[in-house]
Amino acid sequence: MNESSFRDTPRVHFIAVGGSVMHNLAIALHHKGYHVTGSDDEIVEPSRGRLQQVGLLPAEIGWFPEKVHAGLTAVILGMHARLDNPELRRAQELSIRIYSYPEYIYEQCVDKQRVVIAGSHGKTTITSMILHVLRFHQRQFDYVVGARLEGFDTTVKLTGDAPVVVIEGDEYLSSPLDRRPKFLHYRHHVGLISGIAWDHINVYTTFEEYVRQFEEFADLSPKGGTLIYDETDDLVSVICRKEREDVTSLEYTVHPHVIRDGQTFLRPPDSEEVPVRVFGEHNMKNISGAKAVCGRVGIGEARFYEAIQSFKGAANRLELLGENGHATVFKDFAHAPSKLEATTQAVKAQFPRRQLVACLELHTFSSLNKNFLGQYRDTFNEADVSVVYYNPHTLAHKQLESLSEEDVRTAFNNPRLQIFTDSQLLRAYLLRQDWRDKNLLLMSSGNFNGTDTKALAGEVLGK
Repeated sequence: MNESSFRDTPRVHFIAVGGSVMHNLAIALHHKGYHVTGSDDEIVEPSRGRLQQVGLLPAEIGWFPEKVHAGLTAVILGMHARLDNPELRRAQELSIRIYSYPEYIYEQCVDKQRVVIAGSHGKTTITSMILHVLRFHQRQFDYVVGARLEGFDTTVKLTGDAPVVVIEGDEYLSSPLDRRPKFLHYRHHVGLISGIAWDHINVYTTFEEYVRQFEEFADLSPKGGTLIYDETDDLVSVICRKEREDVTSLEYTVHPHVIRDGQTFLRPPDSEEVPVRVFGEHNMKNISGAKAVCGRVGIGEARFYEAIQSFKGAANRLELLGENGHATVFKDFAHAPSKLEATTQAVKAQFPRRQLVACLELHTFSSLNKNFLGQYRDTFNEADVSVVYYNPHTLAHKQLESLSEEDVRTAFNNPRLQIFTDSQLLRAYLLRQDWRDKNLLLMSSGNFNGTDTKALAGEVLGK
C-alpha cells in the first residue's frame, strides 16, 4: 500500500470490540479494506477466535487510551463500555467522531434500500428467512442479523455495491452515549414489526414507554415506504394501521399449514403443499412476514416457496441438538414470556404423541426481576413437565433482589413447576428421566451455568 492509499484508508477503532455484533462489524469493515483496531476488558468465544482468525484480536485485554489518536476516522462505541472509559474520554478530548454501531451501519448503508425487521419476538428468524431466500436466488445484498446462519460466514456484511441491506432491528439502547433504540437509526424504507411484548425492564421501566419506541419506529416510515406487521397482535395493529402519508401498510398472519407425521407443510392458495423444516404457529407467522418483505424486494411467491423449503432456522432458534427414533432435543433462545409460551406450544403441537419436558433458564435482567416475573403467569403450562433453573450468583452479579422457589412458583402460577438453582442437580434430574416417547426443550439466552447442551443432548438420547 503506497502512502497516499494508506492515508485514504478509513481507520476505525472499536471500544468494546468483543460484543456479538461489534466484533462482526469489525470483521466486516476489515474485509472491506478498512484499518481496524479494538479494545475490550473481556473477550470470550466465539468473538475471541473469530477476531484472532482475521488478525483483529487485541494483543492485550484492557483499555489503552494511546490506541485513540488523531489519525482515526471514527470511533465505534459498544454498549458494554462505561461512560468513564479512558478510551472514550480520549476520543472526546481529540474531538474524534464517535458512533454507536447502528449509527455507523447506517453510514455504511445510506445509499442502499434498507429493510429493517423489528419486534419483541421473531425478528432474528424473519431476518434469517429473508437472507436465506435472497441467497438461494443469488441476489446481491448486505445484512446485519443477530444469530449465526448456515451458509453465512459472519452475522454482518457490508459492501460497496449491494443495492439492498436487511437489518435485524433491536429496540435496546444504542450506546452509553446514545440512549435511543438501535432500530431508529437505520431509517428503513421497508419496516416490519413482528409483535410487541414488554422486555428490557432495566431500560423501559413501564410497558407504555416500551411501546412508544415501536410507535416511533412506525412513524419513521418514509413517503413511498412500506410498513409490514402481524395483524394478530392487537397492539401492533393499532400502531401500524394509523394513517401515514404515502406509506403502504401490509398485514400478515399465520400461514395456512398442516402437520402430518411430525412434518409441517405450507398450504399456498394456488399451488401444491410446500414442506418446510421449521414448525410452530409463531414460525408460520414468521414465514408470512418474510414472504411479504421478499415481495417488496422483488422475490415473487413461487420463488419464495421454492427457497423457503431448505431453510433450517437460525442458531438457537428451535435448533435441533439431536434425535433418535423416540426422542428429540431442541435448544431455543426463548427467555421472554411470549417466546416461552410460543416455543413450548410449537414443540407440543409438532409432536402431540410425545410428552414434553421443557427447561427454562431465568437469565436476563428482566426475567430475574421480581417486578417483571409476574409477566410469566400461565405461560409455561403447555409442557408436560415444566422446569425453571436460575443461578443465585447471576442475581447477585446483576445486583437484583434474591428469589425464592416460592416466588418463582407463584409468579408462574404453576404448582407443578420443578425449580433448580444448581445446574448439576438439574442435569442429574434430566438424566434420571425415561426418555422414550419424550422430547426435551432447553430454553435460555444463557448457557445453564456453562452446561454443554450438545453433550447433554447426546447423553439424553443415549439412554
